[in-house]
Amino acid sequence: MPSRHTLLPRSAPSAAGVPARAVAALLDRIEELSLECHSLMVVRRGRVVAEGWWAPYSAGRPHLLYSLTKSFTSIATGIAIGDGLLSLEDRVVDVLPGHVPADVSAQGRRITVHHLLSMTSGHREDSLTEAWRREPGDLTRGFLRVPFAYPEGTRHTYDNATTYLLARMVERVTGRGLPEFLDERLFRPMGVEHAEWDRLASGAVFGFHGLHLTTEAVAAFGELLLREGRWGDRQLVPRDYVRLATRRHIETLPAEVGGGGADWLCGYGYQFWMSRHGYFGNGAYGQDCLVVPDHDLVIAMTCAVLDEQPLLDAIGECLLPALDGEPSARDDEILAARMRRLSLAPVPGAAAPGRRAEATIEPAEPAEPAEPAEPAGAAGAAPLPSGTKVVVEPVEGGWRLRLGSSLIVDAGHGEWRESSPLGRPVVAAGAWQGDTFVADLYVITTPHRLRLTVDAVEGTAAAAWNVEPLTKPDLALHLRSPLMTRPDVA
Repeated sequence: MPSRHTLLPRSAPSAAGVPARAVAALLDRIEELSLECHSLMVVRRGRVVAEGWWAPYSAGRPHLLYSLTKSFTSIATGIAIGDGLLSLEDRVVDVLPGHVPADVSAQGRRITVHHLLSMTSGHREDSLTEAWRREPGDLTRGFLRVPFAYPEGTRHTYDNATTYLLARMVERVTGRGLPEFLDERLFRPMGVEHAEWDRLASGAVFGFHGLHLTTEAVAAFGELLLREGRWGDRQLVPRDYVRLATRRHIETLPAEVGGGGADWLCGYGYQFWMSRHGYFGNGAYGQDCLVVPDHDLVIAMTCAVLDEQPLLDAIGECLLPALDGEPSARDDEILAARMRRLSLAPVPGAAAPGRRAEATIEPAEPAEPAEPAEPAGAAGAAPLPSGTKVVVEPVEGGWRLRLGSSLIVDAGHGEWRESSPLGRPVVAAGAWQGDTFVADLYVITTPHRLRLTVDAVEGTAAAAWNVEPLTKPDLALHLRSPLMTRPDVA
């Protein structure tokens, strides 16, 4: 696990005008709604005033940010613009001429950096799947071949491929890979020691997805934005660009992402969502960096939820109205102790020492069609192929789980055990519930948890995700580091 490195100073909540009871009320709401959160960090006036990780998640681990990655690609674009290597008016066809189809439309020729940043190129829907289908080897060419339904600049459509193009344009004009460019110009100057990237099968980073950072690195990014690109005595990102990126450029439509709630209807900036309380970068299932300039506040969260609006509602209803309330040193202590105790519950049940089981994964039942507002991949696909043999072997204090021929995972009883069968860590705990063995396997650098159920009498087993990975459901794929896949993120 990467070593812990402090990026932001700490303060008691009351010293920064944050009543500890307001944060406690936020935690209460999260528990009342049974929202699965993995981390929370609250920064006020430049200092961390509350931080916690729900075990087995922990402070030092980077976490998959999904589409919050887009906001970092935006900032890389802004740095390239500040260097004079790009401009908002630069056209895709001019910066990436080798990826322009011969039959590119007139509108395709007019698409600029501004249109990509604001997701206003004119596609009717996310073009990623269709671009991939049309041009499996060249997503830029495929993007330009997908027909445009609206004039550029007139309508927002959440479109992953726009950010993919931005990443390629930044790489073209800087001569650096996006990870290397961000390491040099952003992460290292901020003190961020470890940024991991999932990648396309070609080895390139997605740009729109795939960055892994610690919660504190996300919070520090929010603080950088709040200070308009300044970190200490260095202006890392042009101030004018940060102001442009974090203001409204286009109205947004219901039910595009995030459940389509109120905070997704406030408009879109340059790869940032406007909100009722400020602006935020957002990734699927609740990977959020919320910046509230009016309160000098940043909130970073990682979660595993299908509808993200209740999280933002909880912040707006429990935390923000209580800021600058009556401070209490005793409440500060109570809150700090509570944050240290945060935990996701291990599977309840018995240890049944010595009991062994063998089973076979049954075919998954066909999933019901998802509602339009629900993130793709919410349920129904198979993390383990039908027919996979599952063996539950007792060991001291827990079990060794054999999943097919290549996956061996350790699980504890009443405690978490970690293993890395294919390179990426998985943390697991289990128990016997009568004749059924149940285990939770957390792919701990992601939001994803696999629930494994083994019926020792029937000899059958089932596996299901809490929230299904958007880059294919196969468990083995997500235990490899770096994850490499075709760009099929929904």
